[in-house]
Amino acid sequence: MDPTEVEFLAEKEVVKIIPNFSLDKVYLIGGDLGPFNPGLPVDVPVWLALNFKQRQKCRIVPPEWMDVDKLEEMRDLERREDMFTPVPSPYYMELTQLLLNHASDNIPKADEIRTVVKDIWDTRIAKLRLSADSFISQQEAYAKLDNLTLMEINTIRTFLLDSLNCMYKLRSNLQPGSSKGQLPDY
Repeated sequence: MDPTEVEFLAEKEVVKIIPNFSLDKVYLIGGDLGPFNPGLPVDVPVWLALNFKQRQKCRIVPPEWMDVDKLEEMRDLERREDMFTPVPSPYYMELTQLLLNHASDNIPKADEIRTVVKDIWDTRIAKLRLSADSFISQQEAYAKLDNLTLMEINTIRTFLLDSLNCMYKLRSNLQPGSSKGQLPDY
């Protein structure tokens, strides 16, 4: 899975919009949306919210967790803890980028939010690299990846898979009874 596929999955997350148009209920495969009445909030998937926003048909209400104070608390907790802390959304990074790139005028303190989320991301990726390095250097057989998002796993995936494959090859060549890299029969 590449980052664009992860972003595609993030676009299915639900956000609240305040439409400036009237429309009856819309029946989609993924579920019914609406009705849309001017000034009344409606929950819609991000992809539809961004489409309406681009056509100036709505105002996007930022998710509850997209608040500078809450994000700063999360960043500080992430820096204090050795393990990965729970994130407010499994797609926090993707949603932040999508909403701030397309609807920053609807989000108060957008630049501060962008900075704090980037700090959270950098802290978590640094932790991930350190734990991957520790995992490989200690020649562990398995790892527990609690509270990681799909994008974070996707970031380290190639490095981790290549490292595990190399470790496997080295271990199989060191096994007694193995010849020319073939695995012994058990």
